[in-house]
Amino acid sequence: MRTRATFAALTAVAALGGLAAPAAHADEVRGDIRITDVVINGGKNIVADATTPETVTVSVTATDPTGIHDARVELWRGTDWANPDAVILPDQDLADCVPAGDTAATCSLTITLDQYRWLQNSDAGTWKVSVWAWAEGDGYAFQEARTTTRLQRHSKLTANASPEPVKKGATLTVSGNLTRANWDTQVYAGYTNQPVKLQFRKAGTDTYSTVKTVYTGSGGALRTTVTASADGYWRWNFAGTSTTPAVRATGDYVDVQ
Repeated sequence: MRTRATFAALTAVAALGGLAAPAAHADEVRGDIRITDVVINGGKNIVADATTPETVTVSVTATDPTGIHDARVELWRGTDWANPDAVILPDQDLADCVPAGDTAATCSLTITLDQYRWLQNSDAGTWKVSVWAWAEGDGYAFQEARTTTRLQRHSKLTANASPEPVKKGATLTVSGNLTRANWDTQVYAGYTNQPVKLQFRKAGTDTYSTVKTVYTGSGGALRTTVTASADGYWRWNFAGTSTTPAVRATGDYVDVQ
């Protein structure tokens, strides 16, 4: 990650609202304020492609007898929040807070992940989420690692079965390619040495069954042979990894004669 943050910088952010920042190494609460919910990207993993900046919405819900003034989040990696290996900060200093009754509010922020300026392949994986909330009075709450979120490199998978049509009992070759976003070069590149399931769905049915598992080769290439037995659809199915989301190829229909 090309962005770094320090405690001094975060203190300056808090000062914009005329509020004191919490201590650097522990959760802290002043007053009756409570952070009740934090949602990153609607609860889903964050998946970014090779070139298009990904905008992520973060919401923080908090409550205090005086009402909620502001909130903020920070995504970070490492073992020490005060000296993280990498940090992702929100686009804006002040959240958009919508009251929910007299004492609570849900505050929203956005984070834009720019592949060209910020993202590197090594950034894929699990990130911790720090959260701040400030009351309309003098209360605030800070949670160093309230939750986690996963940042992943977008994946693609293709499938092709040939020859088409094919005689019953003849050999059918099923090929494909598994690629994922390379944030270092802003292109898609092959994902090698990954287990991918070859699946078949007989014509007139709704369910795919796994035939075998094949590992991707050079450039993410997939290739295997099967015996043609019935009309139907062939596809590849990748279960995903911590850095790359699951993906299924569109089924390729083969007419068996």
